[in-house]
Amino acid sequence: MNSLRTGILMAAMTGLFLAIGFLLGGTGGMLIALAIAVVMNAFAYWNADKVVLRMYRARQVDRSSAPALVGIVEQLADNAGLPMPRVYIIDDEQPNAFATGRNPANAAVAATSGLLSRLSAEEIAGVMAHELAHIRNRDTLTMTITATIAGAISMLANFSLFFGGGRNNPLGIFGAILVMILAPLAAALVQMAISRTREYAADRAGAEICGQPLWLAAALEKIDRAARGIDNRTAEGNPATAHMFIINPLHSHRVDNLFTTHPRTENRIERLRQLAGEMGRVAAGPAGPWG
Repeated sequence: MNSLRTGILMAAMTGLFLAIGFLLGGTGGMLIALAIAVVMNAFAYWNADKVVLRMYRARQVDRSSAPALVGIVEQLADNAGLPMPRVYIIDDEQPNAFATGRNPANAAVAATSGLLSRLSAEEIAGVMAHELAHIRNRDTLTMTITATIAGAISMLANFSLFFGGGRNNPLGIFGAILVMILAPLAAALVQMAISRTREYAADRAGAEICGQPLWLAAALEKIDRAARGIDNRTAEGNPATAHMFIINPLHSHRVDNLFTTHPRTENRIERLRQLAGEMGRVAAGPAGPWG
């Protein structure tokens, strides 16, 4: 059901993009919009992971520089049947983490220094399992594509006034203004809906990968509480990347639930507790480098 919903939402995003192209320039405009989407997605497919890791000044680590974290990721990747991803640490006090990469063979996971200092080994395992679930579900590619299309929609919408609203826009300049305002808003809402859907799916799959839903539940509670009082300045300056993190890094996420990239943390924790009951896991988990 989650995959079907994601597919429908992505189709809606693409349809919105092509519709804006048609309003701006008829069939020709729609084809130009399609060409732009292909070029932008091709660039994002090959380079998005490098761009975002560089943006957050992430440093790659290995067994010699971060043995505990790398050992956890290695064991969980084996549990998930995934190739070992590259592992990065971001020097930021806000506890958080994300995954990136176009496919499991070219993936990376990143954790902030704040997450590593505030969470137990078991809780870190829960978080890393969640990020590996994103990689296994190919959410990293899905979210890269939706973010790219959303950005392209905003770009086209801003061009609408320069084209006089487009020959096929029956409302003329007024229609151009509506496109400029409403199209990016609609794209953002679709992008956020996709992100929330994928977070729930990754919570469940991550809990299954580490074998203990309550580890992730405890981690989410700690991260959410700490993140509310600690700024992530890079994320605040680049809000389009907020959907990548396990918890929304932006302090504005408390304003209106409609415009958040993540489900409510309380709802996620409740689902994980229900899953723990289904799995019969209360405290014990599989053996591993977390203890």
